[in-house]
Amino acid sequence: MRILVTGAGGQLGTDLVGAAGAAAHHEVVAATRAQIDVGDRDAVLSSVLGLRPDLIIHAAAWTAVDACEGDPDHAWRVNALGCRHVAESARLAGAHLVAVSTDYVFDGTSLHPYTEWDRPAPLSMYGRSKLGGEDEVRAALAAATIVRTSWVCGLHGSNMLKTILRLAGTGAPLRFVDDQRGCPTFTEDLAGMLLHLGLSRRPGLFHVTNQGATSWFQFAREVVAAAGLDPSMVEPISTAELDPPRPAPRPANSVLDNATLRLGGITLLPDYHEPLERAVKALISR
Repeated sequence: MRILVTGAGGQLGTDLVGAAGAAAHHEVVAATRAQIDVGDRDAVLSSVLGLRPDLIIHAAAWTAVDACEGDPDHAWRVNALGCRHVAESARLAGAHLVAVSTDYVFDGTSLHPYTEWDRPAPLSMYGRSKLGGEDEVRAALAAATIVRTSWVCGLHGSNMLKTILRLAGTGAPLRFVDDQRGCPTFTEDLAGMLLHLGLSRRPGLFHVTNQGATSWFQFAREVVAAAGLDPSMVEPISTAELDPPRPAPRPANSVLDNATLRLGGITLLPDYHEPLERAVKALISR
């Protein structure tokens, strides 16, 4: 099977390429942003129809949440229109599509974890553009797989896990918000599930995260402790105390219930504590 991974240079894309390449009998085509500009319809159609993949895992996105607020046209072009182009090309090539979306499609006001059937209401430009991408995929390719995930981190690219370790290395006190909750999701685990859903051609919407909910404050303390440092260096603050405040509002509750997986009898990703320990050890040993 030929598998095309968009956004192959990103933190998730890197692990996707590794997971797909490790599976037997698959040819993996890794497309970075420089190789396929998903906002360019002609470029996408030319690449996909030339390759004729059996499966496309669309991980390319503009994930700079605050920057999206200042450049909505670029957010729409990459995150929404890009999904239109990839979905159209998948339909024409006869490929199954797995598109990656986000917890930011919700406003975070629910008192409960969000299921796949809860109504989205994004607060930010990033969330609106990603929800637009979901709509584009559904319109072009009804049998596609859409996966929402949250708080993504891992060994590659830029993410909060690496930021915490870098700041902790200075020895200065760290301040992280304790009023935003979500499920940390590690790219190695997420990549495996995306590949599973794609190879089995599971249609519809899935929430996929590592299990376990926490706040950024609690997560930072756990990262610092895993690195062998004193977790008391991490201090809790509220979102309102952030200085300077962030341009894009964040949902207070980003916890996703993996209901479609759970009710469908698909094994859930493990609790986040195990991959957190593994990732921290790998990063500090570099």
